[in-house]
Amino acid sequence: RPLISIVMPVYNPPLDLLDAAISSIKQQIYPHWELCIADDASTNPEVWLLLQRLALSDKRIKTVRRETNGHISQASNSALALASGEFIALMDNDDILPPDALYWVAEATVRTPHVQVIYSDEDKLDSHGERFDAYFKSDWNYTLFLGHNMISHLGVYRTQLVRDVGGSYKPSQNDSIECFVGGCLAGTLKISSMNRAIVCLHTEMQK
Repeated sequence: RPLISIVMPVYNPPLDLLDAAISSIKQQIYPHWELCIADDASTNPEVWLLLQRLALSDKRIKTVRRETNGHISQASNSALALASGEFIALMDNDDILPPDALYWVAEATVRTPHVQVIYSDEDKLDSHGERFDAYFKSDWNYTLFLGHNMISHLGVYRTQLVRDVGGSYKPSQNDSIECFVGGCLAGTLKISSMNRAIVCLHTEMQK
């Protein structure tokens, strides 16, 4: 029963989407998780107030507020510094996890004990909460990965692997998750896919 640390950088998201993202984590049937959130100096004070309120409601939620805006790279590293789990899951502040998402992550770690990277299918949500444009991913295909980030959402990494490659992203590589994933893959052959859409992305934040 591994502890899964969910790393979430936050910057001025719509409060309803942030609340929904965190609520989807609290509703997981797999209880062994912690949520590590870094507020990247949001200019909306309501963001930090909401995070503080949610942290008080569940001791598994850890928060830190950055003094300056460092963008996704530095914010992710600030959240990563809070993590104590064996695995790290990267989650955006508008993603939604179905209730069984982390159960299947944990199941993959049992099925493949030495796994280093886990990824899932993904889906999108429109403004009415309806699913569309599902991405059903293949088993691991390095050639396909070279063409685009096939791991994307939900990507889960063994914590030691992440620390070995120097954290999440380099400050000069904002928004370049492919650089981070490439660094992880350079040192591992143990990769597992889950053919389940265990994460949904709100399209309002994808513009």
